[in-house]
Amino acid sequence: MHPDYLIVGAGFAGSVCARVLAEAGKAVLLVDKRRHIGGNAYDERDAHGVLIHPYGPHIFHTNSKKVFEYLSRFTAWRFYEHRVLAQVGAQLLPIPINRTTINQLYGLNLSEDEVPSYLEKVRQPRESLQTSEDVVLNSVGLDLCDKFFRGYTKKQWGLELSQLSAGVAARIPTRSNDDDRYFSDSFQFMPAEGYTAMFERMLDHPGIAVRTSCDFKDIRDQHPRAHIIYTGPIDAYFDHCYGALPYRSLSFAHEHLADTAQFQAVGTVNFPNEHAYTRITEFKHLTGQQHVGTSIVREYPQAEGDPYYPVPRPENEALFKRYQALAEAAQGVTFVGRLAQYRYYNMDQIVATALTAAQGLLETQP
Repeated sequence: MHPDYLIVGAGFAGSVCARVLAEAGKAVLLVDKRRHIGGNAYDERDAHGVLIHPYGPHIFHTNSKKVFEYLSRFTAWRFYEHRVLAQVGAQLLPIPINRTTINQLYGLNLSEDEVPSYLEKVRQPRESLQTSEDVVLNSVGLDLCDKFFRGYTKKQWGLELSQLSAGVAARIPTRSNDDDRYFSDSFQFMPAEGYTAMFERMLDHPGIAVRTSCDFKDIRDQHPRAHIIYTGPIDAYFDHCYGALPYRSLSFAHEHLADTAQFQAVGTVNFPNEHAYTRITEFKHLTGQQHVGTSIVREYPQAEGDPYYPVPRPENEALFKRYQALAEAAQGVTFVGRLAQYRYYNMDQIVATALTAAQGLLETQP
């Protein structure tokens, strides 16, 4: 085929762009170096028949009706509100921190009305919130910071709280009530048949050709007239000419427990302190699947490996800006997604960005 668009990466960014463009009558070639579609959201049944997320848990949540309705074209949904507990000492406590967390941790009996005044007493006010440490201390004070955030951040990012931009910690709210949902978005659902099935439907269009186990570098010269939509790491596209942008990676230890119907009380348990791993997720909570056994995954953050998270620090943002200038000057290529835009996007944000990017291309390249 002679595609109008060559899209690199079959995750949310690439797949959404592919569908929008194909429905507008464009010929699309979508390639991914992995053996499968779906990017990090790919799911599959393990050897025991349990639907798992090989690249760690992906929980869909959004406040965007537009994004939810768009994805609803390709999947039915299962209502699911994610809940997370954090192990602090011998206790398992709700995170984000809420009234229950504070009362159980300190043996108190605060009412909802009393929690804000308690936090006001323990918080360490910061005039300027420049780092994640500023955000956390300004919100909950030193002890809660040390118990829930400091160690977890060190493991997750390989950095101290004081070395991370404020936006990382700002993602996690503090509540004065007993709301123990991890997210508070209007739409909280999981694809009823899994993410991979949703991606398969999204890419099932005569205008889309999909090639997996295909490296962009091996075919980019075969389609010189195609406009490229690139969703991989932006520094890799430019051969790391300014040096490598820092990304945080993960390794996953999957385990099946044949004689255990339920391993833990909630979908995810965080381990902010003593353990080498950051969290354990039990997939049956997420999917609602019935099975005599259960499958879990432990996550171990690491510096090397596939890029998962852009590392939000001012010096990294400055380096990204240099690559961004190259991207804006480049002809015939559009950069979309978490790695291509070096942004800590959630899935719904990536979908929204991809919809906007694809529509923009159709308006400028009719």
